[in-house]
Amino acid sequence: MSLTDKSPVYGTEDLLISLCNSVTRVLNVATHSQIHYSGMVQRISKTCLKPDIGCFVLFDGGFSGLVIINFSAQAAMELYANYLLNMGMSKDDLVSSYTSDEVSNVMGELMNQVVGDFTGKVRRELQTHITQNQPKMLVLNKQVMLSVDANLDKPEARRVTFYTSNNNIFYLELAIDRTEFIKLYDFEAQEVPDADALMAQSQEAPPVPAPPPAGQDDTDALLKSLGM
Repeated sequence: MSLTDKSPVYGTEDLLISLCNSVTRVLNVATHSQIHYSGMVQRISKTCLKPDIGCFVLFDGGFSGLVIINFSAQAAMELYANYLLNMGMSKDDLVSSYTSDEVSNVMGELMNQVVGDFTGKVRRELQTHITQNQPKMLVLNKQVMLSVDANLDKPEARRVTFYTSNNNIFYLELAIDRTEFIKLYDFEAQEVPDADALMAQSQEAPPVPAPPPAGQDDTDALLKSLGM
């Protein structure tokens, strides 16, 4: 029996599902809303930046790839507003146009968190390492399509449709080199460290009293014998 006959194989669709789960996990927490994605995935020939806001990030290392998220103006504004309101900003301080630099900056920060969550899972679950560049944002107010060259040898491209809690739509596109991960032996993926739990644990731990200086007990006994 060959190795592939008895060992789990982790391929393109598995990487895509992991990335989609990173998108929903990060955006759900950041915006306090419910984001979900379609149960169907599209095979596409190439990835493109499209209106109204396109965002892309390249990663390299154990495998190379490109992630693009194309936001409609409505989806971008909903996520932007929910994120900043969740951070405590007043509704009066929010911008009203998706072409504002502030919207692009927020969407870039959210994508940076998404890809950071994904690269962390790759390190824990696949035991390999990938690095990412800083996400790039492009506001497109005209019907143009731009392709990003990721220098992939045998690219595979997929597109997934996402829905916000208000049913606004955005699309995630993933292009990676054709690759498979085959488990050589059983191992348990490392757990994600919970920063809040660690902080609470440190606050609950009782302070450890400092040990008395050497000879302190003898000095106290001598002073007591002298009536002092």
